[in-house]
Amino acid sequence: MNPAGGRLGTVALLVPAALIAVLVFVVPLARLLGISFSAPAGPFDAYTHVLGDDIYRQVFGNTLLVAFAVTTIALLIAFPVAFALTRLRGGWRTLVFACVLLPLWISVLVRTFSWMLVLERNGPVNRLLVSSGLVDAPLSLLFNHAGVLIGMVHVLLPYSVLPIYAALVRVDPSLLRASEGLGATAVTTFLRVLLPLSSRGVATAATFTFLLSLGFFVTPALLGGASSMTLSMLIDSFVSDRLDWPLAAAASVVLLAAALAIVAVASRFIRVSNLARVHR
Repeated sequence: MNPAGGRLGTVALLVPAALIAVLVFVVPLARLLGISFSAPAGPFDAYTHVLGDDIYRQVFGNTLLVAFAVTTIALLIAFPVAFALTRLRGGWRTLVFACVLLPLWISVLVRTFSWMLVLERNGPVNRLLVSSGLVDAPLSLLFNHAGVLIGMVHVLLPYSVLPIYAALVRVDPSLLRASEGLGATAVTTFLRVLLPLSSRGVATAATFTFLLSLGFFVTPALLGGASSMTLSMLIDSFVSDRLDWPLAAAASVVLLAAALAIVAVASRFIRVSNLARVHR
């Protein structure tokens, strides 16, 4: 086969995908960047407001704090679930996998509204707590950080379980048995054998969950309050309430820059292509 003809065929196959990527990603992104510099007061006025205002910095810090908390809680829940999946067989394994994957088939909006019904002051959670005597009065679980964390962890948990499971399933069980045979305790085996061997999966899960948490909008908007405002909610406020497109674009660029910085740091420890495989 002619090498030149093969290269030409490869280029011809890549051209449609490249055109689509340019039209649906590069061009809108360039337009967004241009709008962020189009403020009447000057090209950098929008960035000065976003990065210089104490309130906006507080919102950005709150976004990072929520993302970090959601990622930490999700990892603490996901690791034992993923480990259990590697040990279960037959119907039990199918059942647990279904519990992990089925929520992905339900709209995030539907799941968030369901949490609103569950966490309200007269909802089943508060009724159970009050009837059991654990609390004297219903707890405030909505329109604060607690509601946001519960809702976001529930939505993003599958994205933590799957990469950790993919790493754990490749760990040779004989290594764990050898560690136990040499007299290591379960904690030592976990810290010295299992965790290091699955560290890439944990890092992939943490990166993926953190990135999704940064740009989350529906769940914080419905379950959170003014004290739980995130950067995505602030961008929506710039567009819908203030009609300030340069400010919204500048905040979007800042959020994108933060996500790219996290990916750049994560790429030193994991392959970025792992994120794409997990998403598929």
